[in-house]
Amino acid sequence: MRLVIQGRAIGMAHLTHIHRIVGGSTQFMQIDEHAYYLPTDLTDVTEVKDFCAAQSIDCALVPDVQRLSQFGLCVMDMDSTLINIECIDEIADMMNLKPQVAAITESAMRGELDFATSLKKRVALLKGLDKMALRRVIDERLQPNPGAVEWIATCKANNIKTMVVSGGFSLFANHVKDLLGLDYAVANTLEIVDNKLTGNVLGDIVDADRKAMELLTLRETLNLRFDQTIAVGDGANDLKMMKVASVGVAYHAKPIVQQHATYALNFSGLDGIRNLFVA
Repeated sequence: MRLVIQGRAIGMAHLTHIHRIVGGSTQFMQIDEHAYYLPTDLTDVTEVKDFCAAQSIDCALVPDVQRLSQFGLCVMDMDSTLINIECIDEIADMMNLKPQVAAITESAMRGELDFATSLKKRVALLKGLDKMALRRVIDERLQPNPGAVEWIATCKANNIKTMVVSGGFSLFANHVKDLLGLDYAVANTLEIVDNKLTGNVLGDIVDADRKAMELLTLRETLNLRFDQTIAVGDGANDLKMMKVASVGVAYHAKPIVQQHATYALNFSGLDGIRNLFVA
């Protein structure tokens, strides 16, 4: 096993304390500016994880077999995972409805509302908005999350195919696909008539089941095994997708997602995924 410790808060005192808890003769090896790993035979590092959480440091116990060279597909959520915003909340802000829509978004991400129902409810509030407002969100507010560019570059260097599958909207997902150089993008389509949003979504909604299906379908198309897949997300709508992947990474995620994920990154950027599976 590898005990991976990462985060900007790390100092030598932290590493010394963790080494004292774990014991053994091996030393930490540095794998990035703010990331280290320690070979260990331990299977229970609860004390280390509790210490790291209190120090704003990410900690994970990773099997040695899990290396970048093993994987062939990474499927990722978009809003608040690959990018810094919830697009629908920012669209709503153009109509001075952000608080109302954001409250529904938060409830859905916590798993308190059925996603499809919550999406329809939120989109209905956007009826009449000029489509140019969508472009303004892209131009003025949308940015990749920290480490996204580095993580996708790592995927490319290791022949790992990448897909964004989003309960958000295709205009944004396709922009993110082009911006980051992803291989595939799947998202919902807003109905627009006479250059204005109608308040409806076209076609089948990309919900939790659809996200899982898209991962499985692409895995089969690429002729990959279960153990070659990674899923990354932050909300309840990502749980089924993460369950059908061999590794689920919760990125700055809701508590329910962290509880079911293989690994959680709360203080690192998306490039922290690279450090989990160092070659």
